[in-house]
Amino acid sequence: MTALQAQLKALRRWGSKEPEDLSKIRQPVLVANGESDRMVPTKNTRDLARRLPNSDLIIYPDAGHGGVFQFHADFVPKALEFLAR
Repeated sequence: MTALQAQLKALRRWGSKEPEDLSKIRQPVLVANGESDRMVPTKNTRDLARRLPNSDLIIYPDAGHGGVFQFHADFVPKALEFLAR
């Protein structure tokens, strides 16, 4: 219980910070998530992809935090294509 409380406290502190300026990152980034992820809400994933100037976004329908595993047959070829660029 102590570890959980410490983690929640850290998350609250981190979550109240101003967002970092990600426009400086020019490296290509593949951003993927499930549309029903409880740990990383889809709106946060979309925001991350929007703030990264050279990103590709994949959102898997009816998928949770393990969307890339739930949709591995789709994700693996897309990831390999992304890495081959």
